[in-house]
Amino acid sequence: MTTAREIMHAGATCIQESETLADAARRMSELDVGALPICGPDDRLHGIITDRDIVVKCLAKGKDPKTMTAGMLETGKPVTIDAGADSDEVLQAMEQHRIRRLPVVENHRLVGMISEADLARRLPEEQVGHFVEVVCAAK
Repeated sequence: MTTAREIMHAGATCIQESETLADAARRMSELDVGALPICGPDDRLHGIITDRDIVVKCLAKGKDPKTMTAGMLETGKPVTIDAGADSDEVLQAMEQHRIRRLPVVENHRLVGMISEADLARRLPEEQVGHFVEVVCAAK
């Protein structure tokens, strides 16, 4: 059975809670990603910020991305999966929470991220199709 570690892309780059949304947007552009994990001074995962968050929760509300920080957008405890979890657990977590990106942790430390593209590359077509149906098509 395929594990989260085999599905994920390793080495997810964190944005610090204290960094601005302008910094986050620049980093997303440089890395060609649509989301970044938010880490605190303890280097632990505190949340995730997406490009959509920056647009909807900052720009659309007339706020300044040069002064608003990533930490200001943190809401609740992020959903994560253990690196040893199997692909069924990965899909179940993503489907249950209707999320398109899933941080992978080992010993409480971030070791990677799983995105829709990672699922498409590593899992059978029927599993990916079901995921898309549940998470992407349902609104």
